[in-house]
Amino acid sequence: MSNLLTRLHLIASQFTISPDQIRQIANDFERSMLAGLHGSPSTLKMLPSYLSKPSGKEVGTFLALDFGGTNVRVLLTELFGQGQFTVHARGGKPLKDRAETYNHISGKSTAEQLFDFIAQQIATLVKPGIIYPLGHTFSFPTDQTGLNTGTLIHWTKEIETTGVEGANITALLKDALLRQNLSNVVPEAIINDTVGTLLAAAYTNQFTDIGSICGTGHNTAYLEPSPPWTKEPMIINMESGNFDQLPFTHYDMLLDTGSEKPGAQRLEKMVSGHYIGELVRIIACSLFDEGLLAANSSREALTAPHILNGAHISLLLEDETPEYSNIKSFLEKSLKIVGSTKEDRESLKKIASFVSTRSARLVAATFLGIIHHMDPNLAEHHNIAIDGSLYEKTPGYAETINLTLAQELGNKGMNVTTSLTKDGSGIGAAIATAIAVTMKKE
Repeated sequence: MSNLLTRLHLIASQFTISPDQIRQIANDFERSMLAGLHGSPSTLKMLPSYLSKPSGKEVGTFLALDFGGTNVRVLLTELFGQGQFTVHARGGKPLKDRAETYNHISGKSTAEQLFDFIAQQIATLVKPGIIYPLGHTFSFPTDQTGLNTGTLIHWTKEIETTGVEGANITALLKDALLRQNLSNVVPEAIINDTVGTLLAAAYTNQFTDIGSICGTGHNTAYLEPSPPWTKEPMIINMESGNFDQLPFTHYDMLLDTGSEKPGAQRLEKMVSGHYIGELVRIIACSLFDEGLLAANSSREALTAPHILNGAHISLLLEDETPEYSNIKSFLEKSLKIVGSTKEDRESLKKIASFVSTRSARLVAATFLGIIHHMDPNLAEHHNIAIDGSLYEKTPGYAETINLTLAQELGNKGMNVTTSLTKDGSGIGAAIATAIAVTMKKE
């Protein structure tokens, strides 16, 4: 057995999550949920959304603002009830352009600059003389004290804009709208993207009670049957990416140490699209350094953090050509790695598979913890709505989640389904706005 193959076997064993580990993670996750709900120390924030599931009768035309990463999107959405809706118009821009002419997510940008930019994107869909109720999907840890009031606890996803942490997000948005002469746009609700995904799917599927993002970032929300502060069903944003009772590898430790916030978002750093490419890069660099991978090539391009992302993982996994020619082309054109052998390329694909499969199994383990908390006997049907590029596009990702759930739930696994919910952030924000407007009238 070659030295490279020996190292790959070792890496595979380190990234394999056994059934016993799945059950342990699920149990630890459930205990963290209970602790967070009752105000005890927990890595799960268990943030209230002040929303329950939609009735399916919500109707009207609403603006939906989606800010969850390096892009901002605006949708003009009409709800017709009974799960029917249409998006009349879309707008939006990256918060940082490639040419660096502007960058609203760096530490040099202010809250006023960021929210003025967001308001300018809203303006592209707005006509004078029409009142537009707006729902805001703000996908960062937010302490909500009401449906339309939320304070940013801390940035994630490497965003560093100043003056936003600790501030009321809705107040920042309202001030920016006034500065842009958009007094006819009225913010009515602020939600997390996981909450939006759950709302959007529940609008069409009454069994949906979990919403999750498996894309650039990772987080999950669920319908808490009996929250301690209200006793009425409420959707809880868990900020599950911060969960940390996990089997870390040496590579996870290296990634965490080199990240913007070491010690935070440990689950997200093991499962999300923003980080799994970085894990593959770190592993590949270690094999380069040991002379086991692409020994005749320079690894200079691979030394740049985050040069690989979730989309590159999909590219590696998708290549079924006999010589892995697509991977070869990617290495040569994007990473300037020439002279790679078939074994090198096959090794990179295997590493991507190890990291991707572990990601899906870890996510599934958290779902198991949530389901057991909600319904210990699995007496009801549960649908898990999932949005995000990993679940939608990464080969084998959705299948691995479903297989892991089925293996652990046995015969009762028939009561648990997963579904792709696209545009959950936008549609969910519109539904939340409809609920908020109805509540104001009552």
